[in-house]
Amino acid sequence: MQNDSNSSGKCPFMHGATSTQENSVTKWWPKSLNLDILHQHDTKSNPFGNDFNYRDSVKDLDFKSLEKEMHDLMTEPQDWWPADWGHYGGLMIRMAWHAAGTYRTGDGRGGAGTGNLRFAPLNSWPDNGNLDKARRLLWPIKKKYGNNISWADLFILAGNIAYESMGLKTFGFSYGRTDIWHPEKDIYWGSENEFLAPSEERYDNLEDPSTLEQPLGATHMGLIYVNPQGVNGMPDPLKTALHVRETFARMAMNDEETVALTAGGHTVGKAHGNGDDSLLGPEPEGANIEDQGFGWINPKGNGANTITSGLEGAWTTNPTKWDNGYFDMLFSHDWELRKSPAGAWQWEPVSIDENKKPVDANNPEIRQNPIMTDADMAMKEDPIYREISLKFKDDQEYFSETFARAWFKLTHRDMGSRNRYIGPNFPSEDLIWQDPIPTGKSDYNIEDVKTKITESNLSISDRITIAWDSARTFRGSDLRGGANGSRIRLSPQNNWEGNEPKRLATTLSVLEPIASEFGISLADTIVLAGNSALEEAAKAAGHNINVPFKSGRGDATQEMTDENSFGNLEPLADGYRNWVKENHKDNTEEMMLNRSQLLGLTAPEMTVLVGGMRVLDTNYGGSKDGVLTNQIGVLSNDFFVNLLDMNNKWSVVGNNKYEIIDRSSGNVKWTASAVDLIFGSNSILRSYSEVYAQDDNKEKFVNDFVSVWTKVMNSDLV
Repeated sequence: MQNDSNSSGKCPFMHGATSTQENSVTKWWPKSLNLDILHQHDTKSNPFGNDFNYRDSVKDLDFKSLEKEMHDLMTEPQDWWPADWGHYGGLMIRMAWHAAGTYRTGDGRGGAGTGNLRFAPLNSWPDNGNLDKARRLLWPIKKKYGNNISWADLFILAGNIAYESMGLKTFGFSYGRTDIWHPEKDIYWGSENEFLAPSEERYDNLEDPSTLEQPLGATHMGLIYVNPQGVNGMPDPLKTALHVRETFARMAMNDEETVALTAGGHTVGKAHGNGDDSLLGPEPEGANIEDQGFGWINPKGNGANTITSGLEGAWTTNPTKWDNGYFDMLFSHDWELRKSPAGAWQWEPVSIDENKKPVDANNPEIRQNPIMTDADMAMKEDPIYREISLKFKDDQEYFSETFARAWFKLTHRDMGSRNRYIGPNFPSEDLIWQDPIPTGKSDYNIEDVKTKITESNLSISDRITIAWDSARTFRGSDLRGGANGSRIRLSPQNNWEGNEPKRLATTLSVLEPIASEFGISLADTIVLAGNSALEEAAKAAGHNINVPFKSGRGDATQEMTDENSFGNLEPLADGYRNWVKENHKDNTEEMMLNRSQLLGLTAPEMTVLVGGMRVLDTNYGGSKDGVLTNQIGVLSNDFFVNLLDMNNKWSVVGNNKYEIIDRSSGNVKWTASAVDLIFGSNSILRSYSEVYAQDDNKEKFVNDFVSVWTKVMNSDLV
């Protein structure tokens, strides 16, 4: 079978199926919502089915044997892709880095947790050139250990062991990352249609790096962070420093961690640009079948002719050894701009002793000039970075420790709390970026607590609202947020506009004494408050239910809470409470879809949750938009019944403001937002609404609402 773009003279195959992405059946819809982001990674795409759990399987892994074979792999060169200096460490480190380095604090998406480096667009990004080969080198090990090791874990483990084999004492490693099986449809990588398009497309003002579009973490589509040649390919270390600072901050790194990671990443390995990059084949996903899976094909072959970044050379004298050679090289020489064989800007020493030059990666008989990127020069020229660099230069041990910790953070930032870690090698230390939470009491009478809450003066709306606001911060992207820890009572969450601070304080003043009386966490008490209200509302609708509950949540302290980091979890809109903080370019329905995806909800779950939240009167500020019922506080399906009632018509009366009007009388019956009406207008969402509006599905509605409510309340529990 051939992939041949020249189809002239060939017979058409009338298969009738839409089999390519460019022919999406919804592409032409003027108001389409990408509901696919709620249904990605379905069991149908997973070859293991429902019975397999990787996090259980990996616990049976022979950790020592695997790690020994990984060490051996580093220095066992393969003829089809020779190793630089006979050591694959640099390549494996780059693979691990580029798997983890896509993480961004804005929405928690990206990172190494899913093995997404195997799929588009990441496998075709220019910055990821030749990483396909690293994965191919790992395949014999993956094949042998099979289901006991995920690709996602293997990528990061390869980087860790590469560093260890070169002399670094790493900080630790955790297993437990679960693979996905197709590209992630939810991640926004930028609006550009061209890799390495001018940076201006991502910035409101290129001179102000903070104006980089949120939540992006790179200066160009196709790069992990910044252009190694300088901003827009124009060398200027001081300007580059500002962009490095912004992009690394969006990866949750401070200045010291940034310097450590930059230096530690360039202490080993080399850049590849020994040739004309215009000769490279198409991006991997655009290559012919015979070439796909091997990265960017170089017609001149591999080894000395390898082209990846376009820059050419190593940074240190000993590129396969963990040492302080980076800082020694950077500060011991004056540097000038030169062009690599591939035509890329790079910095090379004005003069250098022959014995300080690194040996050629493929010919030990000759030595080559070392190089620095514009980002490397930023470590020397930027005053803040320079001070840190000099400190590291004078204290190799401190540099190694700082780097090891930063590397651990880089590669584990999206794995959630430490109690999710698996294996023999993870550190026991609690780190603030892991959002530590003490274990709470679990052996208490749940019903007694609920009774006490019910006897308080808190309304159904108050109880549902505080439980929801506490849990809705959860992000499945990086497993942060959620109800556990009761951080809703701490800064910054207790001051978030979306949490209605005055109402929140009043509700907390009732629940805190109850938690204290029973000696349990406030976190558990908040969830129980919501559950008790839900049971009361269901009973009013004629359904006796007991909402499932897991005890044992703990209460975090302010000292355990990184306020700046938690600021990224603040909701700017919440369709479930019919609230938006301010006008955004994205409409409210799209923002609700984003929130739902982060919460791990499907489209039917999103639908039933909205319908229940409306009749439970949980809108922000007491708004009645979308409260399509005359039985407020009763868990009925009225929202769907009245939304779909053809005796009503909809009329727009303002920005995101609608009236639902009785057709015969002309009287306004209710008001609504776009988020409400979308469940009756969008053809897919309407089909779900119709299910819940049916006379025979009143009980189904209640049961489904309870199920998704419980899912959200427990989302942050392991």
